[in-house]
Amino acid sequence: MYRVPVLEGRVVRLEPLEERHVPDLAEAADADRASYGFTTVPQGPDGTATYVAAVLAAVASGDTVGFAQVRQSDGRAVGVTRYLTFRHAPEVGGLYAVEVGGTWLGAAAQRTGINVEAKLLLFGHAFEQWSVGRVDLKTDARNERSRAAIAALGATFEGVLHQWQPSHAVGETGMLRDTAMFSVVTGRWPDVRAELERRLDRH
Repeated sequence: MYRVPVLEGRVVRLEPLEERHVPDLAEAADADRASYGFTTVPQGPDGTATYVAAVLAAVASGDTVGFAQVRQSDGRAVGVTRYLTFRHAPEVGGLYAVEVGGTWLGAAAQRTGINVEAKLLLFGHAFEQWSVGRVDLKTDARNERSRAAIAALGATFEGVLHQWQPSHAVGETGMLRDTAMFSVVTGRWPDVRAELERRLDRH
């Protein structure tokens, strides 16, 4: 199991996800759901409690590290993000790649610098503390908004994997989706970090 400390930024603080975050997250998720067509986002207090419990179960099994995205200006949890898909190989010293995903933000927290700084913190921890060679990012291939946002972070588009995983789109339970794959690798990290810092400064 990977344990990650609180990751502190200027506009966002990434705290290990806990049940105490449920009320804030339920309010954030329900404020405006127009942008959630391809993303798993909980709904209502009960749905949010169930969602958080499922993430915490995955954390306990070592499958993920979950964070509440806490807005620094008011201390409210406004979204969730995670480390997923840990890949290991003893011949390269252990952990060599991890995915950053399972991410959502309440509507009022979007385009405020929180997503940019959260990625800066998560990428930084992965590359500089865990010494991974690669961070994966992926999204539904149809989600043009998410694809543009990932590309704007400096991630490299690597192609579409057809019927790669279960769909998270509304009304597509039990169906498979095509997945657009992106990466940031070690050699690109300094440039990506510098660009994320520049974008954060603009906020």
